[in-house]
Amino acid sequence: MFYFFFESQTKEDPMGIWLTGGPGCSSELAVLYENGPFNIAKNLFLASNLLYVDQPTGTGFSYSCDNRDLLHNKDGVSNDLYDILQAFFTEHPQYVRNDFYITGESYVGHYIPAFSTRVHRDNKAKESIHINLKGFAIGNRLTDPAIHYKAYSDYALEMAIIQQSHYKNVNKMLPAYELVIKLCGTHGTTASMASYVVCNSVFNKIMSFAGEKTSALGVGEIEFVSCSLTVYQSMLMNWMRNLKVGIPALLEDGEKLLTYAGEYDLICN
Repeated sequence: MFYFFFESQTKEDPMGIWLTGGPGCSSELAVLYENGPFNIAKNLFLASNLLYVDQPTGTGFSYSCDNRDLLHNKDGVSNDLYDILQAFFTEHPQYVRNDFYITGESYVGHYIPAFSTRVHRDNKAKESIHINLKGFAIGNRLTDPAIHYKAYSDYALEMAIIQQSHYKNVNKMLPAYELVIKLCGTHGTTASMASYVVCNSVFNKIMSFAGEKTSALGVGEIEFVSCSLTVYQSMLMNWMRNLKVGIPALLEDGEKLLTYAGEYDLICN
């Protein structure tokens, strides 16, 4: 399994592991786009030792050549995470005594309770390296779908994603949803898959209504594209122009300028 480890300037600082959800989304997303290892403060110090893990196997740079290593439940994931912690602390025993926190967001609301329980249980058994677990944190967690799915229509209405007529239409589906949730319970069986199909039909219905209008942004029926090839090609004739010529006059009149360049940007180096 692949991980990034970022050391604090003070080795005795707490240590945390960050897990990204999905399932199947790489923790590089968190490193590069979400929380990253650094918080720029006046003293420029990092206050925690942070471990980011690509999990489950098959996510990001974590791989296996054997399809049997693909996981299907929380127990498999928590076992793998526990094993990687044991391997990490074996290689880096200087961190064993540090306070340890398990953190993550979204779908890892499924993993973190099981993973924390596994660590807690094995600490009591005293059969492996003791992990100084002090707590865990889960953001925007998917932990109890029975609560989340039932709240989708209320949330969508309050946030103006759907209209009142849509809200009533969606809520007609809830009795079937509540029935299959009862069948599912806490067991990952065939009933769980049936529950997933029915519950996501509620979500998909909401999204289909949301697609009827995008008045919240005021953009009508425009299709969003993150990077437009059409616009790129239309600007090619302007690509090689020198636009710095207008800057000196602005500076002479007292305007302030900040310019910076990331050291790993090849195109705009």
